[in-house]
Amino acid sequence: MAATIIGAAAVAVWLYLIAFRGEFWRVPDGALAVGPLSRRSVVAVIPARDEADVIGRAVASLLGQDYRGELHIVVVDDRSSDGTAAAARAAAAAAGGDDRLTVATAEQLPPGWTGKLWAVKQGIDAAQTRPQPADYLLLTDADVVYAPAVLRALVARAETGHLALTSLMVKLRCKSFAERSLIPAFIFFFQMLYPFPLVNRTDRATAAAAGGCMLIRTEILRQAGGIEAIRGALIDDCTLAKLIKARGPIWLGLTDRVRSIRRYPRVGDIRQMVARSAYAQLRYSPLLLAGTVAGMALTYLVPPLMALFASGSARVMGLWAWCVMAVVFQPTLRLYRLSPLWGLALPVIALCYMLFTLDSALQFARGRGGLWKGRIQAGAP
Repeated sequence: MAATIIGAAAVAVWLYLIAFRGEFWRVPDGALAVGPLSRRSVVAVIPARDEADVIGRAVASLLGQDYRGELHIVVVDDRSSDGTAAAARAAAAAAGGDDRLTVATAEQLPPGWTGKLWAVKQGIDAAQTRPQPADYLLLTDADVVYAPAVLRALVARAETGHLALTSLMVKLRCKSFAERSLIPAFIFFFQMLYPFPLVNRTDRATAAAAGGCMLIRTEILRQAGGIEAIRGALIDDCTLAKLIKARGPIWLGLTDRVRSIRRYPRVGDIRQMVARSAYAQLRYSPLLLAGTVAGMALTYLVPPLMALFASGSARVMGLWAWCVMAVVFQPTLRLYRLSPLWGLALPVIALCYMLFTLDSALQFARGRGGLWKGRIQAGAP
């Protein structure tokens, strides 16, 4: 009887997810259809800390945009030790775009700010010193590269939809075994937490953005209080999206035409990436942590356990739920051109993310929360 009740609870979870989470599993088609030409001015702000191996390709891809309006790039060298600034300048020189690149050096990180947002703030300040204020700010990352028509399409979508914030979830690198095992699920879980169709509806409070590519109206950001309003946020993209959605419509899409070239060769690299902010997502609450672990166990671990070790109706329900999760994972697997069989491994993958989340809480308790490139950005309580 207990097994049947638990199995029924797992089935109920998946019925709810299918019926009421905005078809989160779908990968939208044509998210970047090119619209009418626009000559709105854009300043791209790239915070960079020890990014010499990737910043050149990011800068070159922006300078290579097929965009009729003015585009300027501000790279904020956040006290790098590897020649990040020189790499950015070399890429601009090679592309003939020296006059469209500004490299600013970040000042000492003040209390209350995360490192990335402090660098972004200084990049925006540099953008505002230009003779004409930019209509849009493109907040992007040092490891993100763009296909040539992306900026044109982003601005067209923003103009057509009168959007305050237009964001794209970039396609993450997926080549090593660790990446193939864990990266598609990162996108899948994000979509489950923030269903894109609900984010894009003006009558729903759900708000999210993808920090690798966010096009924001400069005036709307100013009205919202600027980056200063979220200066301590570890999950800066979704925090910014919530702030902006209160002032205008936002849109979040998924594409394979904007890519991250950052490598995650080992499982430990992905663990570090997730653990940096997972506990912040739970508002540093032990109660929410316990609820999340219990919920993920019911959603992802109970079905295969029932399918393999239970009997009767409990086994049937476990098999059904396991098959459903494998099926809804397929669109994300197709995006990354991976075998459909990875869908059956989703329970094991989810277990890894549960462990990463617990590790995030442990690092916070040890006073090492939000650790990234030598900076601890969320200390112990």
